[in-house]
Amino acid sequence: MHPIIGCAAEVQAALKAAASVEPTFMTVGEKQTALVALAEIRSQLDALTARVLAASDDVGEQHGVRDAAAWVAMQTRTTQREARRDLALGRALEQHPAVATALTSGGLRAEQARIIAEAVDALPARVDSETRELAETTLLQLAIKHDARDLRRIGKRILDVVAPEVGECHEQSVLEAEEARATAGVELVMSDDGNGRSHGRFTVPSHVGAMLKRHLLALANPARHTEAELRAESGELKPLRRRLGEALIEYIERYPSHATPQTAGVNATVVVTMTLEQLLAEHATAMLDDGSRMSAGQARRLACEAGIIPAVLGSGAQPLDLGRAARLFTKAQRIALGLRDGGCTARGCETSASGCHAHHDDPWSRRGLTDLANGRLLCPRHHRLAHDSRYAMTVHADNKVTFARRT
Repeated sequence: MHPIIGCAAEVQAALKAAASVEPTFMTVGEKQTALVALAEIRSQLDALTARVLAASDDVGEQHGVRDAAAWVAMQTRTTQREARRDLALGRALEQHPAVATALTSGGLRAEQARIIAEAVDALPARVDSETRELAETTLLQLAIKHDARDLRRIGKRILDVVAPEVGECHEQSVLEAEEARATAGVELVMSDDGNGRSHGRFTVPSHVGAMLKRHLLALANPARHTEAELRAESGELKPLRRRLGEALIEYIERYPSHATPQTAGVNATVVVTMTLEQLLAEHATAMLDDGSRMSAGQARRLACEAGIIPAVLGSGAQPLDLGRAARLFTKAQRIALGLRDGGCTARGCETSASGCHAHHDDPWSRRGLTDLANGRLLCPRHHRLAHDSRYAMTVHADNKVTFARRT
């Protein structure tokens, strides 16, 4: 029997023998010893697995798959991503014998080994082999006291320790490359599940993530909340992820409306429509300008915050018809046009209200009034057609318009 197969069999037998032992009855000292020893054994197994995987290209060839990692993933129900990480570690250990020795001895963790190898490999080509070896040795020594997270940070500046004359220049180039990748990879995806919840994920540069986290942690600080607010419906204390989620809601709902970016002359706010009776009623609903609905109680609460505009039908709270007092439609009028028209009034156009311009049917320059009856929403393209003498605009009974080329 091959020694590696024999080792695996012995480890399996030992683990099987220990599986029925109840660790609850161990003393504190025994638990401490066991936990450290098991961590070292895991490192040794990680090293052996990675080494065997790196030497198993013939396994992939035998089965006609990309590499041994793909075969292992299929046979062991491991994700290919995880198997390829092990394969990458095995190949890195071949290039870094000192790291392999430290991991095989159990004194190094697999993630530490990956980071040390990556840090040394990332050194610029102009760094000589002696400096590379010194960097690797230094990181291995630091690994005794630092975890993988700290080692990653130290690895980026290892040249400051072993070769200060090139360290600063290297760090600058590394940071610039990181920042460029971070900027190019920025994205945000959001979707509504139709059951009252919105889900999303985002990728932003690290400093932006740190800023957002700092803001949310400040809002989630227990010192800002009562004991009742810190407890969930079950009476248990809310986990941090729940409190951070609530902090994000507070962050968005209370964002100053005057600071929101403007789209087509109106701040990026949400308009809630309801009748005066609904506003005052105990049980009622309100409609958002995107067609979704919320309870009137929720609307009343949000109306007291920022970023929500209550459009109460039947109320004269805002002047909507200014006649000749102003040439441009006001913010209040733009909101009313959006509620009335829903978007571009050109038949067949699906541009939303936020992407439209406010157009005078009778031009202001020809004594047309700046009021709702004389206004309509048109997207930029149809707004250009409305002012193009080559086209005739026809207003239909449903307030929709069509354009036809003049002959």
